[in-house]
Amino acid sequence: MNISTVGVVGCGLMGSGIAEIAAKSGFAVKVREVNADALAAGEKRIRKSMDRAVAKEKLSAEDRDAAWARFTFTTEVSDLADCDLVIEAIVEELEAKNELFVALDELCGENTIFASNTSSLTITDMAAATQRADRFVGLHFFNPVPVMKLVEVVRTIATSDETFDRAFAFAKALGKVPIAAKDNSGFVVNLLLVPYMLDAIRQLERGVASVADIDTGMALGCGYPMGPFLLCDFVGIDTLYKISEIMFDEYREERYAPPPLLKRIVTMGRYGRKTGMGFYDWSGDEPVPLPI
Repeated sequence: MNISTVGVVGCGLMGSGIAEIAAKSGFAVKVREVNADALAAGEKRIRKSMDRAVAKEKLSAEDRDAAWARFTFTTEVSDLADCDLVIEAIVEELEAKNELFVALDELCGENTIFASNTSSLTITDMAAATQRADRFVGLHFFNPVPVMKLVEVVRTIATSDETFDRAFAFAKALGKVPIAAKDNSGFVVNLLLVPYMLDAIRQLERGVASVADIDTGMALGCGYPMGPFLLCDFVGIDTLYKISEIMFDEYREERYAPPPLLKRIVTMGRYGRKTGMGFYDWSGDEPVPLPI
C-alpha cells in the first residue's frame, strides 16, 4: 500500500523538521502536539524554516505555499486515525512513547505503520507494547532534518519485509538516503559516535589537551567538519548524557558510560549551544572555549 498521509507526533526541533520535509515532498501531514501553545510554537518553527528556505532561494514561494496547504495541526491523537504512517518524535522516555503508541494502536487502521524517531531506545521496546509489532519500524532522522540527508531505517526481529520496504521507500521519497539498521540501542551512527564524544571528554579529564586543541586536532587531523566538543554543544550535552545512560544500561560497556565531567556540566545547566554555554560560550559572534 502506498503512503499518502503522514502523522507526526511532536513538533519540536525534530518533529517540525520531519513534518516540513514530508509536506514539501507531497505528503499530506497531520501534526499533533500536546497543547495549543506547543502546537503554535511548532507551526511557527515550520513556517520560519520554509520562509528561510525561500529567502535563500532553495524553495520557491509557490512550493512553500503548496506545502503549507498540506498541513493539518491538531492537539487530538484521534485525528491521526486515518494516517498511513505515524512517526513519533516526542520526549526520549519509553513510558511516554509506549503510552502514545498504545492509544494509536486502538485508533489506527490495520495497515498503518508506526515509526519512532528515537535515537537511543530500542524499537522492540515500543513495538512490544502494541498489537502490530510487524508494522513497526524506526525512522531515525538527523538534525537539522531539512538539511541532513541520512535516515536510519530500523527493523526489529518482528518487522515484516513489507513494512520495512514501505518505510525505506518513504525515506527515499523524502529525498533522503536511507540505510538499513539492526534494532540495537544507538543503531549505526550513535553506536559509533557516542563513544567517540565520551572518550574526548575522558581525555579532557585526564589533561591530554585543551578543549580547543582537541577540537582543532580532530578537525584538521581527521578532516571532520568540527571537533568533538563543538559537536557536543550542537547535539546538546544533556541529550548526550541521557543517550549515554540509555546505551550503557543496554550494553554495560565502559565506553558508553557517561564520564563524571559530563554529569557535572549537565548539573550546572550548561547544555551547549541551546543554553548559551557548554564546552563553549556561545554569547558572542564566535564560540569561545570555556575553562574546564
